[in-house]
Amino acid sequence: MSDKNAILVTGSDLAPEALAMLHTYEVIFAGRQPSEDQLVALCEKHHPIAIIVHYGKITARIMDASPRLRVISKHGSGIDVIDQSAAAERNISVQSAPGANAAAVDEHTWAMILASAKSVLPLDRRLREWHRDKSIHKSIELAGRTLGLVGLGAIGSRVAAIGQAFGMQVIVHDPWAKTFPEACESVTLQKLLRSADVISLHCPLTDENRHMLNSETLALCKPGAILVNTARGGLIDEQALLAALESGALSWAALESFTSEPLTAPHLWQPVSNVILSPHIGDVSDTSYIRMGTAEAGNVLKVLQQAETEKGDAA
Repeated sequence: MSDKNAILVTGSDLAPEALAMLHTYEVIFAGRQPSEDQLVALCEKHHPIAIIVHYGKITARIMDASPRLRVISKHGSGIDVIDQSAAAERNISVQSAPGANAAAVDEHTWAMILASAKSVLPLDRRLREWHRDKSIHKSIELAGRTLGLVGLGAIGSRVAAIGQAFGMQVIVHDPWAKTFPEACESVTLQKLLRSADVISLHCPLTDENRHMLNSETLALCKPGAILVNTARGGLIDEQALLAALESGALSWAALESFTSEPLTAPHLWQPVSNVILSPHIGDVSDTSYIRMGTAEAGNVLKVLQQAETEKGDAA
Protein backbone atom coordinates (compact mmCIF):
# COMPACT_ATOMS: atom_id res chain seq x y z
CA MET A 1 0.00 0.00 0.00
CA SER A 2 1.29 3.49 -0.88
CA ASP A 3 2.12 6.06 1.79
CA LYS A 4 -0.30 8.42 0.04
CA ASN A 5 -3.99 8.51 0.91
CA ALA A 6 -5.93 6.67 -1.77
CA ILE A 7 -8.82 7.86 -3.92
CA LEU A 8 -10.81 5.18 -5.74
CA VAL A 9 -12.31 5.96 -9.15
CA THR A 10 -15.08 3.62 -10.28
CA GLY A 11 -13.97 3.83 -13.88
CA SER A 12 -10.90 3.46 -16.05
CA ASP A 13 -9.82 7.07 -16.52
CA LEU A 14 -9.97 10.63 -15.27
CA ALA A 15 -9.22 13.88 -17.08
CA PRO A 16 -5.51 14.79 -16.85
CA GLU A 17 -6.52 18.15 -15.41
CA ALA A 18 -8.35 16.37 -12.58
CA LEU A 19 -5.46 13.98 -11.97
CA ALA A 20 -3.13 16.96 -11.65
CA MET A 21 -5.39 18.38 -8.93
CA LEU A 22 -5.14 15.06 -7.04
CA HIS A 23 -1.37 14.64 -7.41
CA THR A 24 -0.79 14.30 -3.66
CA TYR A 25 -3.08 11.23 -3.53
CA GLU A 26 -2.78 7.72 -4.91
CA VAL A 27 -5.55 7.39 -7.52
CA ILE A 28 -6.82 3.83 -7.96
CA PHE A 29 -8.91 2.96 -11.04
CA ALA A 30 -11.48 0.20 -10.63
CA GLY A 31 -11.93 -0.30 -14.39
CA ARG A 32 -15.05 -0.28 -16.54
CA GLN A 33 -18.31 -1.41 -14.92
CA PRO A 34 -16.84 -2.67 -11.62
CA SER A 35 -19.06 -4.98 -9.58
CA GLU A 36 -19.90 -4.48 -5.91
CA ASP A 37 -17.57 -7.34 -4.97
CA GLN A 38 -14.71 -5.77 -6.94
CA LEU A 39 -15.23 -2.39 -5.29
CA VAL A 40 -15.39 -3.97 -1.84
CA ALA A 41 -12.11 -5.80 -2.51
CA LEU A 42 -10.41 -2.59 -3.67
CA CYS A 43 -11.69 -0.70 -0.63
CA GLU A 44 -10.43 -3.42 1.71
CA LYS A 45 -7.03 -3.32 0.01
CA HIS A 46 -6.47 0.42 -0.37
CA HIS A 47 -8.75 1.97 2.31
CA PRO A 48 -9.64 4.98 0.11
CA ILE A 49 -10.38 8.28 1.77
CA ALA A 50 -12.59 9.25 -1.18
CA ILE A 51 -14.51 7.57 -4.01
CA ILE A 52 -15.12 9.24 -7.35
CA VAL A 53 -18.13 7.60 -8.98
CA HIS A 54 -18.25 7.06 -12.74
CA TYR A 55 -19.99 3.67 -12.97
CA GLY A 56 -21.84 1.33 -10.67
CA LYS A 57 -23.63 1.83 -7.37
CA ILE A 58 -22.05 2.74 -4.05
CA THR A 59 -23.71 0.67 -1.34
CA ALA A 60 -23.40 0.52 2.43
CA ARG A 61 -21.29 -2.62 2.02
CA ILE A 62 -18.76 -0.71 -0.09
CA MET A 63 -18.67 2.14 2.43
CA ASP A 64 -18.08 -0.26 5.31
CA ALA A 65 -15.14 -1.81 3.44
CA SER A 66 -13.26 1.49 3.80
CA PRO A 67 -13.52 2.90 7.34
CA ARG A 68 -11.42 5.93 6.31
CA LEU A 69 -13.92 7.00 3.64
CA ARG A 70 -14.90 10.66 4.02
CA VAL A 71 -16.37 11.74 0.68
CA ILE A 72 -18.11 10.26 -2.36
CA SER A 73 -18.03 12.53 -5.42
CA LYS A 74 -20.29 11.81 -8.41
CA HIS A 75 -19.13 12.29 -12.01
CA GLY A 76 -22.12 14.41 -13.00
CA SER A 77 -25.32 15.28 -11.15
CA GLY A 78 -27.24 12.00 -10.62
CA ILE A 79 -26.54 10.79 -7.09
CA ASP A 80 -29.30 8.16 -7.04
CA VAL A 81 -26.59 5.51 -7.54
CA ILE A 82 -25.22 6.33 -4.08
CA ASP A 83 -26.93 5.05 -0.92
CA GLN A 84 -27.34 8.51 0.56
CA SER A 85 -28.93 7.33 3.80
CA ALA A 86 -26.03 4.96 4.45
CA ALA A 87 -23.55 7.75 3.70
CA ALA A 88 -25.28 10.12 6.12
CA GLU A 89 -25.27 7.47 8.86
CA ARG A 90 -21.50 7.10 8.40
CA ASN A 91 -20.83 10.84 8.21
CA ILE A 92 -19.64 10.51 4.60
CA SER A 93 -20.17 13.59 2.43
CA VAL A 94 -21.93 13.02 -0.92
CA GLN A 95 -21.02 15.52 -3.64
CA SER A 96 -22.02 16.02 -7.27
CA ALA A 97 -21.23 18.34 -10.18
CA PRO A 98 -24.59 19.78 -11.30
CA GLY A 99 -24.38 21.73 -14.53
CA ALA A 100 -20.93 20.45 -15.48
CA ASN A 101 -22.42 18.26 -18.20
CA ALA A 102 -25.44 20.43 -19.05
CA ALA A 103 -24.26 21.49 -22.51
CA ALA A 104 -23.29 17.95 -23.50
CA VAL A 105 -26.62 16.42 -22.40
CA ASP A 106 -28.60 19.26 -23.94
CA GLU A 107 -26.93 18.73 -27.31
CA HIS A 108 -27.39 14.96 -27.09
CA THR A 109 -31.07 15.46 -26.26
CA TRP A 110 -31.56 17.54 -29.37
CA ALA A 111 -29.62 15.05 -31.50
CA MET A 112 -32.12 12.40 -30.39
CA ILE A 113 -35.17 14.63 -30.84
CA LEU A 114 -34.11 15.60 -34.36
CA ALA A 115 -33.15 12.04 -35.31
CA SER A 116 -36.64 10.92 -34.26
CA ALA A 117 -38.58 13.77 -35.88
CA LYS A 118 -36.63 13.54 -39.13
CA SER A 119 -36.47 9.71 -39.28
CA VAL A 120 -32.70 9.90 -39.69
CA LEU A 121 -31.96 6.23 -38.95
CA PRO A 122 -34.66 4.56 -41.08
CA LEU A 123 -34.04 6.90 -44.02
CA ASP A 124 -30.32 6.14 -43.85
CA ARG A 125 -30.99 2.40 -43.72
CA ARG A 126 -33.50 2.45 -46.58
CA LEU A 127 -31.30 4.55 -48.85
CA ARG A 128 -28.44 2.11 -48.30
CA GLU A 129 -30.89 -0.58 -49.47
CA TRP A 130 -31.60 1.63 -52.53
CA HIS A 131 -35.10 2.73 -51.58
CA ARG A 132 -35.75 6.29 -52.72
CA ASP A 133 -38.38 7.69 -50.32
CA LYS A 134 -38.33 11.33 -51.42
CA SER A 135 -41.74 11.14 -53.07
CA ILE A 136 -43.48 9.47 -50.12
CA HIS A 137 -41.71 10.49 -46.89
CA LYS A 138 -42.93 13.34 -44.69
CA SER A 139 -40.83 14.30 -41.68
CA ILE A 140 -42.18 16.02 -38.57
CA GLU A 141 -41.69 19.79 -38.56
CA LEU A 142 -40.96 21.00 -35.04
CA ALA A 143 -41.75 24.69 -35.56
CA GLY A 144 -45.17 25.40 -34.07
CA ARG A 145 -45.24 22.09 -32.13
CA THR A 146 -45.23 21.73 -28.35
CA LEU A 147 -42.16 20.63 -26.38
CA GLY A 148 -42.92 19.24 -22.93
CA LEU A 149 -40.08 19.14 -20.41
CA VAL A 150 -40.24 17.15 -17.19
CA GLY A 151 -37.63 18.89 -15.06
CA LEU A 152 -36.15 22.36 -15.45
CA GLY A 153 -32.65 22.21 -14.03
CA ALA A 154 -29.48 23.25 -15.82
CA ILE A 155 -30.10 20.77 -18.65
CA GLY A 156 -33.84 21.30 -19.01
CA SER A 157 -33.37 25.06 -19.18
CA ARG A 158 -30.94 24.73 -22.09
CA VAL A 159 -33.26 22.32 -23.91
CA ALA A 160 -36.09 24.83 -23.44
CA ALA A 161 -34.07 27.66 -24.96
CA ILE A 162 -33.26 25.65 -28.08
CA GLY A 163 -36.88 24.52 -28.37
CA GLN A 164 -37.94 28.16 -28.42
CA ALA A 165 -35.27 28.90 -31.02
CA PHE A 166 -36.88 26.22 -33.20
CA GLY A 167 -40.19 28.03 -32.83
CA MET A 168 -41.73 25.50 -30.45
CA GLN A 169 -44.11 26.24 -27.61
CA VAL A 170 -42.42 25.03 -24.40
CA ILE A 171 -44.36 23.71 -21.42
CA VAL A 172 -42.73 22.46 -18.23
CA HIS A 173 -43.61 20.22 -15.31
CA ASP A 174 -41.32 20.84 -12.35
CA PRO A 175 -42.88 21.24 -8.89
CA TRP A 176 -39.54 22.39 -7.47
CA ALA A 177 -38.70 25.11 -9.99
CA LYS A 178 -38.98 28.62 -8.55
CA THR A 179 -38.68 30.49 -11.83
CA PHE A 180 -39.46 29.62 -15.44
CA PRO A 181 -37.93 30.97 -18.66
CA GLU A 182 -39.91 33.64 -20.43
CA ALA A 183 -42.83 32.19 -22.45
CA CYS A 184 -42.48 28.76 -20.78
CA GLU A 185 -45.73 27.61 -19.22
CA SER A 186 -45.77 25.62 -15.97
CA VAL A 187 -48.24 22.73 -16.17
CA THR A 188 -49.21 19.52 -14.43
CA LEU A 189 -47.72 16.26 -15.66
CA GLN A 190 -51.11 15.19 -16.97
CA LYS A 191 -51.53 18.37 -19.04
CA LEU A 192 -47.98 18.07 -20.35
CA LEU A 193 -48.54 14.51 -21.56
CA ARG A 194 -51.83 15.44 -23.24
CA SER A 195 -50.36 18.51 -24.97
CA ALA A 196 -46.75 17.76 -25.93
CA ASP A 197 -45.65 16.59 -29.36
CA VAL A 198 -42.18 15.96 -27.91
CA ILE A 199 -41.71 14.87 -24.28
CA SER A 200 -38.21 15.11 -22.82
CA LEU A 201 -37.23 13.95 -19.32
CA HIS A 202 -34.70 15.94 -17.27
CA CYS A 203 -35.48 15.13 -13.64
CA PRO A 204 -33.62 13.08 -11.03
CA LEU A 205 -34.89 9.61 -10.10
CA THR A 206 -36.54 9.39 -6.67
CA ASP A 207 -38.75 6.88 -4.90
CA GLU A 208 -41.70 9.17 -5.60
CA ASN A 209 -41.26 9.46 -9.38
CA ARG A 210 -40.04 5.95 -10.21
CA HIS A 211 -42.11 4.66 -13.18
CA MET A 212 -43.81 8.05 -13.47
CA LEU A 213 -44.40 7.07 -17.09
CA ASN A 214 -46.41 3.86 -16.95
CA SER A 215 -49.37 2.33 -18.75
CA GLU A 216 -51.77 4.81 -17.12
CA THR A 217 -49.78 7.99 -17.76
CA LEU A 218 -48.55 6.97 -21.22
CA ALA A 219 -52.20 6.49 -22.21
CA LEU A 220 -52.59 10.26 -21.76
CA CYS A 221 -49.97 11.09 -24.41
CA LYS A 222 -50.88 12.87 -27.60
CA PRO A 223 -51.09 10.24 -30.37
CA GLY A 224 -47.83 10.03 -32.28
CA ALA A 225 -45.78 11.91 -29.69
CA ILE A 226 -42.00 11.47 -29.37
CA LEU A 227 -40.52 10.55 -25.98
CA VAL A 228 -36.85 11.25 -25.17
CA ASN A 229 -35.16 10.17 -21.95
CA THR A 230 -31.68 11.49 -21.19
CA ALA A 231 -32.32 11.36 -17.43
CA ARG A 232 -32.77 8.03 -15.62
CA GLY A 233 -34.17 4.76 -16.93
CA GLY A 234 -36.20 4.11 -13.78
CA LEU A 235 -38.52 7.00 -14.65
CA ILE A 236 -40.17 4.79 -17.28
CA ASP A 237 -41.93 1.44 -17.02
CA GLU A 238 -40.20 -0.14 -20.01
CA GLN A 239 -42.90 -2.75 -20.68
CA ALA A 240 -45.54 0.00 -20.75
CA LEU A 241 -43.39 2.04 -23.14
CA LEU A 242 -42.92 -0.98 -25.40
CA ALA A 243 -46.71 -1.43 -25.57
CA ALA A 244 -47.20 2.26 -26.40
CA LEU A 245 -44.65 2.07 -29.23
CA GLU A 246 -46.09 -1.14 -30.64
CA SER A 247 -49.64 0.27 -30.63
CA GLY A 248 -48.59 3.52 -32.29
CA ALA A 249 -49.64 5.62 -29.31
CA LEU A 250 -46.08 6.99 -29.45
CA SER A 251 -44.30 7.34 -32.79
CA TRP A 252 -40.75 7.24 -31.43
CA ALA A 253 -38.78 6.88 -28.23
CA ALA A 254 -35.11 7.82 -27.87
CA LEU A 255 -33.49 6.33 -24.79
CA GLU A 256 -30.15 7.30 -23.29
CA SER A 257 -30.62 5.46 -19.98
CA PHE A 258 -32.30 2.24 -18.95
CA THR A 259 -33.72 0.48 -15.92
CA SER A 260 -30.76 -1.89 -15.86
CA GLU A 261 -27.35 -0.93 -17.24
CA PRO A 262 -25.36 -1.95 -19.15
CA LEU A 263 -27.83 -3.58 -21.51
CA THR A 264 -27.40 -7.31 -21.96
CA ALA A 265 -28.35 -9.30 -25.05
CA PRO A 266 -30.98 -10.28 -25.85
CA HIS A 267 -32.86 -7.16 -24.73
CA LEU A 268 -36.44 -6.09 -25.29
CA TRP A 269 -35.37 -3.01 -27.32
CA GLN A 270 -33.24 -4.87 -29.86
CA PRO A 271 -36.03 -5.73 -32.33
CA VAL A 272 -38.01 -2.48 -31.87
CA SER A 273 -37.54 -0.31 -34.95
CA ASN A 274 -38.99 2.96 -33.61
CA VAL A 275 -36.58 3.26 -30.67
CA ILE A 276 -33.22 5.03 -30.80
CA LEU A 277 -30.76 3.61 -28.28
CA SER A 278 -27.76 5.41 -26.81
CA PRO A 279 -25.37 3.83 -24.25
CA HIS A 280 -25.70 6.52 -21.55
CA ILE A 281 -22.88 8.64 -22.93
CA GLY A 282 -24.75 11.88 -23.56
CA ASP A 283 -23.10 13.59 -20.61
CA VAL A 284 -19.54 12.94 -21.82
CA SER A 285 -18.07 15.23 -24.45
CA ASP A 286 -14.50 16.36 -25.01
CA THR A 287 -15.26 19.44 -22.91
CA SER A 288 -17.60 18.05 -20.25
CA TYR A 289 -15.12 15.23 -19.55
CA ILE A 290 -12.68 17.84 -18.30
CA ARG A 291 -15.33 19.98 -16.61
CA MET A 292 -16.84 17.06 -14.69
CA GLY A 293 -13.44 15.63 -13.77
CA THR A 294 -12.15 18.89 -12.32
CA ALA A 295 -15.47 19.52 -10.54
CA GLU A 296 -15.48 16.12 -8.84
CA ALA A 297 -11.79 16.42 -7.92
CA GLY A 298 -12.52 19.87 -6.52
CA ASN A 299 -15.39 18.45 -4.46
CA VAL A 300 -13.09 15.80 -2.98
CA LEU A 301 -10.39 18.32 -2.12
CA LYS A 302 -12.88 20.73 -0.57
CA VAL A 303 -14.33 18.10 1.77
CA LEU A 304 -10.95 16.64 2.74
CA GLN A 305 -9.42 20.06 3.37
CA GLN A 306 -12.42 21.04 5.49
CA ALA A 307 -12.01 17.84 7.50
CA GLU A 308 -8.33 18.62 8.09
CA THR A 309 -9.21 22.15 9.20
CA GLU A 310 -11.80 20.88 11.66
CA LYS A 311 -9.33 18.29 12.96
CA GLY A 312 -6.74 21.02 13.52
CA ASP A 313 -9.24 23.27 15.30
CA ALA A 314 -10.25 20.39 17.58
CA ALA A 315 -6.63 19.76 18.48
